[in-house]
Order: sequence, then C-alpha cells, then structure tokens
Amino acid sequence: MNSIKSVPARVLSRRGGHSLEAEREQFDKSQAISISKAINTQEAPVKEKHARRIILGTHHEKGAFTFWSYAIGLPLPSSAILSWKFCHVLHKVLRDGHPNVLQDCQRYRSNIRETGDLWGHLHDRYGQLVSIYTRLLLTKISFHVKHPEFPPGLEVSDEVLEKTAGTDVNNIFQLTVELFDYLDCELKLSESVFRQLNTSMAVSQMSAVQCRLAPLIQVIQDCSHLYHYSVKLMFKLHSCLPADTLQGHRDRFHEQFRSLKNFFKRASDMLYFKRLIQIPRLPESPPNFLRASALAEHVKPVVVIPEEAPEDEEPENLIEISTTSTTEPQITSDLFEQTFGPPNGVWDDRDAQIESLNKEVETLRAEMKKIKLEAQHYITQLKAQVNSLEGEVEEQRKQKQKALVDNEQLRDELERLQRVKQDSDRSQRLCAEAEKKANATEIRYTKLKEKHSELINTHAELLRKNADTAKQLTVTQQSQEEVARVKEQLAFQVEQVKREAEMKLEDQSLQMEQLRQELEARRDELEQAQRSLSQAKQAGVELSTQVDALHAEKEVLRRSVSEKECELLSTRGLIEEKELQLSQEADKATREIRELQGRLLEKSTQEQSLQQKLLEEQFAVLQETVREAQGILRDAMAKLDDPLHLRCTSSPDYLLSRAQAALESTDALEKGHAQYVASMADAAGLVGALALFAHLTADTIVNGSATSHLAPTDHADRLTETCRECGQRSLQYLDELKDRQRLGRAQLGDVQGALREVLQLAQELRPKSLDIKQEELGDMVEKEMASTSEAIEDAVRRIEEMMSQARNESSGVKLEVNERILNSCTDLMKAIRLLVTTSTNLQKEIVESGRGAATTQEFYAKNSRWTEGLISASKAVGWGATQLVESADRVVLHTGKYEELIVCSHEIAASTAQLVAASKVKAEKSSRNLARLQECSRNVNEMAANVVASTKSGQEQIEEKDTMDFSGMSLIKLKKEEMETQVKVLELEKRLESERVRLGELRKQHYVLAGGCEDAPEDGEARPAPAPRRGILKKPPIAQKPGLGQP
Repeated sequence: MNSIKSVPARVLSRRGGHSLEAEREQFDKSQAISISKAINTQEAPVKEKHARRIILGTHHEKGAFTFWSYAIGLPLPSSAILSWKFCHVLHKVLRDGHPNVLQDCQRYRSNIRETGDLWGHLHDRYGQLVSIYTRLLLTKISFHVKHPEFPPGLEVSDEVLEKTAGTDVNNIFQLTVELFDYLDCELKLSESVFRQLNTSMAVSQMSAVQCRLAPLIQVIQDCSHLYHYSVKLMFKLHSCLPADTLQGHRDRFHEQFRSLKNFFKRASDMLYFKRLIQIPRLPESPPNFLRASALAEHVKPVVVIPEEAPEDEEPENLIEISTTSTTEPQITSDLFEQTFGPPNGVWDDRDAQIESLNKEVETLRAEMKKIKLEAQHYITQLKAQVNSLEGEVEEQRKQKQKALVDNEQLRDELERLQRVKQDSDRSQRLCAEAEKKANATEIRYTKLKEKHSELINTHAELLRKNADTAKQLTVTQQSQEEVARVKEQLAFQVEQVKREAEMKLEDQSLQMEQLRQELEARRDELEQAQRSLSQAKQAGVELSTQVDALHAEKEVLRRSVSEKECELLSTRGLIEEKELQLSQEADKATREIRELQGRLLEKSTQEQSLQQKLLEEQFAVLQETVREAQGILRDAMAKLDDPLHLRCTSSPDYLLSRAQAALESTDALEKGHAQYVASMADAAGLVGALALFAHLTADTIVNGSATSHLAPTDHADRLTETCRECGQRSLQYLDELKDRQRLGRAQLGDVQGALREVLQLAQELRPKSLDIKQEELGDMVEKEMASTSEAIEDAVRRIEEMMSQARNESSGVKLEVNERILNSCTDLMKAIRLLVTTSTNLQKEIVESGRGAATTQEFYAKNSRWTEGLISASKAVGWGATQLVESADRVVLHTGKYEELIVCSHEIAASTAQLVAASKVKAEKSSRNLARLQECSRNVNEMAANVVASTKSGQEQIEEKDTMDFSGMSLIKLKKEEMETQVKVLELEKRLESERVRLGELRKQHYVLAGGCEDAPEDGEARPAPAPRRGILKKPPIAQKPGLGQP
C-alpha cells in the first residue's frame, strides 16, 4: 500500500499550478500563433481576430517587445505580400496598441526603413506599395514622438489642439506644415492602391483586392482627424498673419482637399468599405480661410466603425488560465487510475478541487462573454451619445461664431460712428480757429483806428498852435524875419514829414493788401473745408465788411495826413518800427528765395547724378553679362583639351544645326549692339542677345569637339582648331565690349567667319550615301529579306544537327549543358524567323498603302534612305544568326568560348531591334502587323536573355573552382604567391585597359564606315532609329557586318 500511495505523490507533483513562467510561455505561444496567422504570404486581408489578439498582447505586457521579437525574425525580403501585411499589422498596433508601443517602434525605425528601401528598388507592384507604406509609418512615428500630445490614434480635443499649437505664430506655422506632410503620406498611399486596382463593385469582393484595400481603413481614420486639425490651424494662422503670406499654405490645402474628397468618394462607392466603416462626406468646396466666420460652417468629419458581428472563434480569455495546468493533471490522473485504480476506491480531494475549479472556470467564461457583449453594447450607446454631444457642441460653436461675427459688425459700426464724430470735432476746431483769427484781425484794426484817432487829435492841436502863432505874427512885426525863418524851417519839416507820411501810407497800403489777400485765402479755405458751417461764412462776410470800412478809414486818414504832414512828428518812432519790420521781412524773403534756388540747384545736380548712375548701372549689367559669357566660352574651350571629354561624341548634323543657330544669333547681337551704342541707358536688348550668343557659341564649340572624336585625323584637327579660333575671336569681341572706348567699334565679322568655317567642316563631315542605283533598291530589299530567312532556316537546321551530335558524343553534365544551350538557341532562331516573317508582311503593307499608282521599285527608290536602313538591318540579322550558330558549334565542341555566345546573343537582340525600328518608321500606329512585330521583338529579346542565362549557368556548372587551401604554405611561400598574384592582376588590368581602348577605336572606325547607313534623311523621308547599345563605351549598331555594297 505504501508503494501505491507514493505514485500519486510523484504524479501530483507534476501539476504545477499557475506559475509565472507557464503564463509567460503560454502568452508568447499565443502571440506567435497570432502573428504567424496575421502576417503570412497569402494574398488575403488580415483577419480582425488575429490583429485584435496582437493588440491585446501589447496592453497585456504594456509594450510591443514580444511583437518585435517575432517580427524581426519574419522573412520580409522574401515576399512583398508578407511585408505589406506586416505594415498593415504595425499600423493597427500603433493606432490601437498600448501607448508604450510608440517608443518600442522608435527603436526599430531602421528595420522599417530597410524594408521600404529594399522593395522600393524592385519592380514589384506590392513592393512599390510597401515602400510608400513604410514612409508613412516612419512619418507617423516621427510626428508622434515629436508631439506626444497627439496619440497615435490622433483623437484629441480642440482644447488640446489649441494648447499644443500655443500662441507663437512660428510654432503654429511649423505644426501646420508637419500635418500637411503627414496627410500627404496618407493620401499618397491611397492613390497608389487605387492606381493598381479596378474600383468596380464586383472586383472589391476578391480576396486579392481586399488584401490591398484593408489598410485603407486605418488611412481613412487618420485622414479624418488630420483634415479637421489642418482646418483649425489654418483659420488660426489666417487670424495672425496676412493672407498673401499664407498663399502657399492655401494652395497646398486645396490640393489635399481635392485628393481627400476623391479618396473618400471612391472608397464610399466600394462594397468592401460599406460593411466595415462609415466614411464621412466632405463639403463641396474647401473652407474660405479669408473669411473668419467660415469657421462656424466647418463640420468635423466623424468616422464610425459599425459593431462587428461575432466571429466563429473561441472567446478571448481576459483572465489568463493555463490549459496545461488543467488538462495535464487529468491525463496524468487517468493514466494512474488505469494502472493502479482509484486508491481505496475513493476520489482524491485534489480531483474534486480540480473538478470544482473547472466548473468555476466555465462559469466565469460564460459570465465574461456576457460581460463583453454588454460592454460592447454599452460602448455602442456611448459612441452614439458622444456623436450627438459632438453635434450639439458643433451647433454651439456655430452660434458662438455667429455671435462673434455680429460683435465684429457692431464694432465696425462703432468705429465708423467714432470717425464721423472725429470729423465733426475737427470741423468745429477749424471753425473756432477761423473765429479766433477773425477776432485777432478785428483787434488789430481796432488798434490802428485808435492810432488814427490820436493822429487826428494831434493834428487839431497843431492847428490851434498855428492859429496862435499867426496872431503873434500879426501883433509883433519886429519878429517877421524870425517868423519867416521859422516858416522855412516848418516848411522843411512839413516836407520831410510829408515824405515820411507817404512812405508810411505806402507801407500801410502794402500791409493792408497783404492782409486782404490773407483774409481772402482764409475765406476760401473756410468755404471749401466747411460749407456746412454758416457761422464761419457769416464771420467771413463780417470780416470783408470790416476790411471795406478800414479801406474807407484809410482814405480819410490819407487825406487828413496829406493836409497836415508837418504835424506828424510824433509818428516817427512808429514809422521807424514799421520800416525795421519791413526790412526784416524783406531779408526773410531773400533768404527763402536763396534757399529755393539752392534746392533747385541741388535737384538738378541730383538728377544728373541719377542719370549718370543709371548709365553706370546699365554698363555694369553689361559687364557682368560679358564676364558670364566669357566664363561660358572659356569653359567650352576647356573641353577641347579635357581628357574626360574624349568619350563624348556628336554627329555632324547636330553640329551643323548648332553652328547655324549660333551664326543666326550674331544678327540679333549686332542689332542689340547698335541699339546700345545709340542709347546707352537701355542695355536690355544687348544683354539678352549676348547671353543667347554665348550659350549657342559654347554649344557649337563643345559639339565640335565631340564630333572631332569620331572624325578622321585631318578633319578632327582642323575642326578642333577652328572651334578654338571661334572661341578666341568671340573672347576678343567680348573684351572690346568691356572697354568704353572700343565699345562702339566692336565688330562681329571675325566671329561670323569662324562660325562659317565650322559650318563648312560640319558639312564636309556629314556621311555620304552609298553608291547604289535607285532602281536596284527594291530588288535588294527582297533579296536581303529572302537571304535572311534562308540564313535563319539554315541556322535552325545546323542547331538540330548539333543537338543530335551532342547527344551521341557527350553525356552527363556536359550533355545537359549542351542541350540547354542548343534548346535556347533553337528558341531564339524560331523567334527571329517569326520576326522576319512579320517584318516582311509589314513592309508589304507599307508599300501597298504608300506607293499609290507607282510601282514597288519606284516606291523603294523614292524612299531610298528608309530602304537602305531595311537592307542594313536585314543583313545584320542574317549575319548575327550565322555567327550565333558558329559560336554555339564551337562551344559544343569545346573549341570556343562561352563569352562569344553571349556577345552574339546581344548582337542579335540589337540587330532585330534595328530591323523593328526600320520597319516601324513608315508603319501606321493602328497596324496589326506593327503590333505583332513589336510582340515578336519582345519575344526575341526574351529568347536572347534565355540564351545568355543558359550559357552563364552552363559555364558555372562545368568550370571547376579551386578550393584555395593555403594551410600547408609557409610565410615566405605565401608572400611569394601574393606578389606573383599581384603581378598577374596588374598585367590583366593593363591588358583590359588596352583592349577597351582598341574596342573604342574599332567602334570609331565602324562609325566612319557605316556612315552611309546613318546619313540624315531627305525631305519627306525618315530613317530607322539606331539599335540599343550596351557596354561602357559606345557600340555601333552593327559591329563588323558586311556593307551594303557587298553581295
């Protein structure tokens, strides 16, 4: 019995309970399963239940450590679909995961960037989407790390947005730009997805299409918030900055608005989105940021995710319960009971506890499921309440904005009334000033009237004294002489007083005239400024009346003073004072006149200096243009001796066009030079013509140097020297323009002569047509096409013979390699044969449609250039097929090189491309034979690539590689081997360089010999485009092919 009891103890010891290690292991296992199911290579959307488990896992461990520990092990470079679904899951984890997920993703930015860069360089449809998606995720991580106030879900209140933006205009400006960049990345992803899809209703139900469309749900959620925040910040910016400064922001927002509206419209029309998300509708036109009240019309777009239907899956366990801890004891207990039976025929207490715990777990699970359903229902109700409250808030915000608008209108009305009141006060002040001036004038004339009364009294007193004196003269006769002497003295004094009185009266009349003019000016001012003020007008009338009265009094005073001049001695002091005042006024007037004369002289001097400055500036602009033109010409002349420019080539025809354009620009330059010499205040025409002349002349020199690289030695030397002479003559002409004395005598004759020499050399270098009779061209085309077909048929036959011979003479790996190479060559020959047949049909169609009433030979003779191109291309194809067969024969017999076969494949691809181009020149775009010919050309290129690939793989398969075991060599031996290897490397590099130079010379010579085939077309004709070229140096269209003149 003791031995039996000891067994359950060991068995029960395996019932481990809910340890932390078991929980962690179970959590890691569940996360790994969810990640593997969510991120796979199946072209289907990510299931919501797997993504939800991953998101719950981030909340469980408060971060994304586990997610990234499994994600970095995924083979993302192997599958674009896998990378696409990884980006989708990462986007959902960022939006709905724990807040610490953002920091964990920040540490793995380099992994995300490497994935995007890898697929961005590959031409894969999903790969391009992955590249754009990774840029969006990197932008999202950077934005939320920089602005932690915005959660990755982008749900913040307007108060938080206002607090984040702050009051600094620079911060608001920068935040708006970052939101625009964020929204651009979102819209670019949506546009790329829609560009690859057909947006019909039926297509959106395919799993492959849904795989691309699924991430756009998160994009729609992000875009709705970004659009709302951008509108808020734009209105805030327009309240702080002028409208012209924000023109670029408005243009960018309007473009994003159109893209977002188009995106929402296209998404809402698709059946896939209708059951997953409720997409908001944007207004018909973007908000008007120039009108502050338009903010009240803005409605925040709200995205609603409908309640999801319960999926056929096992309910989630919010409380971690280890399955191993419940099942393992049962299995162990069953094994124990089968072996030993129940101890003493009764159940163990622990089994009863386990059974009760299992029942409690089931009960808890049911309750938890019920709680989840109630919570979801409650959340839906809360969302509905939140939406209704948001609608009320928007309504309140509209009312607030309307009240603000009314307040602004009232404030404007108040400001207008205040301005009216200020104008009225100003008018009253002007009236008061006029009244004060009128009163001062009245007081002044009152004082003058009092002085006049004093003079009258003095005159009366003098009359009385004169009467007394007369009485004394009649009484005393003895004093007659004395009286006479006194009379003379009095007469003299009267004359003096009379003269002084006249001067005084003149001064007073002048002063009165000035006062009258001043009063008239004041009266006119008052009448013009304040016509509505009747009091001022009455004051002016009274003032004029007083002036008239003063004039009358002045006349009376003048008459009384003329009668009694001798008695005005007391007025000398007043007269002297008036004279002093008048002299001061005269001095003041003189000073003002001198000051005005000085200002006039200064203005004239300043005008002359400005005119001179204008001339200097025009001349300085001309000098700067001349210096720039000299720099352009010197740079072009430096290309003549630059060794790096030796690889640049050009055609005589292009040089001819450039030289002709440069020669024509000299006419405009002469006209601009004449205009500037006639009027140096305007250098615009000369500057423009000079810039054009410099660029065209430099282009002529550079293309002349490039053309000389492929020309014969004599012509190349003459062309180079002529280009150098042209540059030197142009520089001499520009030097003359820099000197004021020689500017008017500068001539362009030498430059034009040098350009004409370049034109003549270019004309001589133009390739001449082949000496073929025009009537023989038609027959030659048919003969060459027939001979090409025969050469291809012969090549196919020879390849089949080589195939049978290789099967008899070789075996094993060599037989496999030879069969693969010969099969690819056979496929290439068949493709070429089909291309030649299609080209022949197309040529017949071209001749029938273009010859009209003429014969076939006449049509070929009329289009001789095109015919020569066809003949050259046909010969090239036949020659290439023959060379390919010979190379394949030598490779199979192990007497040739694999590289020869690769070069022949490339040559055949280039020759067929030349034949297609020659046939395509005169064909109609809608021709079916042309479409078939292009398809055959692509097939030939693919077959040539297959030949190259099979050749390279066979070469790698046959060639043996040394293991390079240096373990048994000594130090001295290793050093010796290293030196010998370096010597071999240097020898091979030198030989490679010499072979490249030789290849370049061969291609130059071939360019000269094949010039007849590449001659410029006549009027109304066209020539075939050159064949594509490969390699480091330029390769001629047909290397080492027989000329047209050969049979």
